[in-house]
Amino acid sequence: MKKIAFFPGDGIGPEISSCARQVLECVMDLGGPAVEIQEGLVGGAALDAEGEPLPAASLDLALAADAVLLGAVGGPKWDGLPPEKRPEQGLLRLRKALDLYANLRPAQIFPQLVDASPLRPELVREVDILVVRELTGDIYFGEPRGREEVDGKRRAYNTMVYDEDEIRRIARVAFRAAQGRRGKLCSVDKANVLECTRLWREVVTETAQEFPDVQLEHLYVDNAAMQLIRYPAQFDVLLTGNMFGDILSDEASQLTGSIGMLPSASLGEGRAMYEPIHGSAPDIAGQDKANPLATILSVAMMLRHSLAAEAWALRVEKAVTAVLDQGLRTADIAPPGTPVIGTAAMGNAVVAALRGGSA
Repeated sequence: MKKIAFFPGDGIGPEISSCARQVLECVMDLGGPAVEIQEGLVGGAALDAEGEPLPAASLDLALAADAVLLGAVGGPKWDGLPPEKRPEQGLLRLRKALDLYANLRPAQIFPQLVDASPLRPELVREVDILVVRELTGDIYFGEPRGREEVDGKRRAYNTMVYDEDEIRRIARVAFRAAQGRRGKLCSVDKANVLECTRLWREVVTETAQEFPDVQLEHLYVDNAAMQLIRYPAQFDVLLTGNMFGDILSDEASQLTGSIGMLPSASLGEGRAMYEPIHGSAPDIAGQDKANPLATILSVAMMLRHSLAAEAWALRVEKAVTAVLDQGLRTADIAPPGTPVIGTAAMGNAVVAALRGGSA
């Protein structure tokens, strides 16, 4: 039996992850893969309970699991803490300890939500992008980093660094993904300015020789950001480093109408973590307003990538589509002046659709 480490997290995390857990348990009830779910603390919740953003018991739980399901971490409550104590450090340490180097962030427009996008319908109707983001290197983990005082002035610094092995392994993930899609890969860098990304472009170009059936294109990150708005349907797979991927995937989320619709999978060698790409949204926490669909769709990615249950992944995705077909909307994806439902009701609707009924 596969083991799932379940970390609800902070803010809206417990609300949305409760819906996701409900969907996963429904899949098991209906004859899907059996899993053992064990719950732990990470982020602000762990800080409040144990004084650390990633307690040893939670790390052990994650290391012993086949996959991690995470809600969200962080919030203004902990903003005054030292950097090493911030809730986000729990998430970063999890990624590093599990060596989750490949982050997959699909940005696909649901036909029912075309009008929710801030762009014109004709620009987004065909959008189906997979952002492949390197997750354990770059400026988020590079050394040296720190703060100091020089000549009476505060100074801070971070280091953007990649070695060729890190670049090659994430490039191979992206090329393989493109082979299973439309055969197009766009690698994003800033090779006109940054030595680190000049190496990135060199290694990606070398790796392309292993995948002659994939069409490779390079774009500078500023141009890629512009093209995502100008003509997003041109992209199939976007390959990026950690920082550029963080920014571009959030931009891509708005093509779909709401960041509340985008799941993600962070993959390593035999381990994985699944979470929505959005944050903890403390301003609406506990108000039954959050959209749980990104977290539910993250469960679908878990079924696909960690539980070898493609058919059940498709069933969860079809259940989400069925709920949207019924016209059910949380506030973030509802047209102005139309009825909305809450977090729990949306989760219940997906479960009802999974069981073959309607909300």
